[in-house]
Amino acid sequence: MTELLPLSIGIGLVVSLVFTELFGVAAGGMIVPGYLALGLGKPLDALATVAAGLVTFAIVHTLSSFTIVYGRRRTVLMILVGYLVATGVRALGAGTAAGAALDLAVIGYIVPGLIAIWLDRQGILETIAALATASAVVRLVLVVLVGVEVRG
Repeated sequence: MTELLPLSIGIGLVVSLVFTELFGVAAGGMIVPGYLALGLGKPLDALATVAAGLVTFAIVHTLSSFTIVYGRRRTVLMILVGYLVATGVRALGAGTAAGAALDLAVIGYIVPGLIAIWLDRQGILETIAALATASAVVRLVLVVLVGVEVRG
């Protein structure tokens, strides 16, 4: 049995590099398409992860209106806020009847922050379009290589 996470991340790195070189857009960070490709088996988790990235972007963008947040500080803040948002979604999912019924979770701990960084750098539409496409390509390659039993 092939371990899917390392394989998915490796394929995602290649796909991200190709997208960057051919189209000039980043797919939400180099490792994000690999993680989301595995999460496409649970579409609500993939949507929750992208939503957590959007919330993270909005929070940091709002904070930057009041404080000086540039460069490395902005990157670290995006990752930290993304981690906190993902943890909050996990806690809500586990702590409520609706969340437990949906079995809702955010994929990864730093993935929302990485998505938020690229939403900030290149724009919302470009990042989400590249991320969705790259994740679908990674998922397709996984299905071809491993078979139809690819599960997140």
